[in-house]
This record gives sequence, C-alpha cells and structure tokens, in this order.
Amino acid sequence: MIDIYAFATPNSIKVPIALEELGLDYILHAVNVRKGEQKSAEFITLNPNGKVPVLVDTDAGFGKRVLTESAAILVYLAEKNGKLLPAAGLERARVFEQLFFHASGLGPAFGQAGFFLRQAAGPQPLAMQRFSSEADRTVKVLDSILADHEFVAGEAFSIADIAHFGWLWRREFAGVSLENAPNVTLWFEQMAARPAVKRAIERVNALASV
Repeated sequence: MIDIYAFATPNSIKVPIALEELGLDYILHAVNVRKGEQKSAEFITLNPNGKVPVLVDTDAGFGKRVLTESAAILVYLAEKNGKLLPAAGLERARVFEQLFFHASGLGPAFGQAGFFLRQAAGPQPLAMQRFSSEADRTVKVLDSILADHEFVAGEAFSIADIAHFGWLWRREFAGVSLENAPNVTLWFEQMAARPAVKRAIERVNALASV
C-alpha cells in the first residue's frame, strides 16, 4: 500500500499525478499546511523537515519505506515501476537536467515570488522584483526548450513534466503569467487535459475541504 501525506500545494500535486499516470492505488491523507499541521510532532516523525508531500510505501517484501521531497519521490516511483524515466543514456540525463532545473530554479523562484507577493509582513519591492523577474526568466527558459520539443525533457512524457506542472498549476500564487510563453501555454494545456492529471487535481483539491 502507498500512503501519501499532502495538501493542495504545488509540490504535493506531483506525486498523485505520477501515481495516477502509473495506475497505482494509493491513500491520500490531508496535512493542512494552512493550519500548520506539517509542523505537528506526529508529522515531524515522517518528515523532520516539516514539509509535504511524504510517501509511505508498505508494499509486501520491502518493509516500510518513508520518502520525502517531491522530486525524490517521483524518481523512486518511476524507477520502481520502470516508467516515466528512461533507463539510461542522454534521455535519462535530460530528465534529471530538468528535475534539477526545477528544484534549483523554477520552484524556488515561484515560491519566493509568492511569499513576497502574498505573505510578507510588509511591502518589499526589491525582493519582489528579484524573485518575480527570476520566475519570469525560468518560464522563458522553459518556453525556449518547448519550442523544439513536445515535452520538457525531449519527445517523451516523463517525471520532469510532472515536476514542472506543479508550480505552473499554482502560478497565480506567484503572480506569474504565461501570456508571453506560447509554448509553455500549449504544453500546460495538454498536461492539464491528461485524464490522470485531472484525477489527481480533483483528489488533491478535495483535501482543502477536509
């Protein structure tokens, strides 16, 4: 059995999308980050870093496996099931290239832009300009990649697409527009239309009402 502890956040959505794409059964547990439940003593036993998502895999024969960090979870699921990640070569490296770009570039820029736009104690125009510009720049980088490829890591759908989708799904939080990124817009629309993505979004959004 696979248990996922998550909420309706950009990082959380990635894991249910992967699980739906892989056709795996899982139980989704709400961790309401608005109420600070990710900082509870009970949750900290699962993830000392106090962040969602968390995967707990108790499949027979392996014992209990607890894994944190959305990108690491995506790699684990892809490798365990032999899908969504090339086995070797440049194609595999391209997927990791995009995962690292997301983890070090796009994700942090979107997150910081959203924080200073919506949650900072007071106006901080210099910080807002810094992270807003960086978020827009990463979108332009992605747009240039998608000008030549159907998917972010080449010509095959992979966990790299799932990783990028998370923050682009919640781009309004960061004040990011896709108006000047036609290739990202088309890619995002195609991603959002995938049945597995629709199912994952529906399940994750339901967590906010729990």
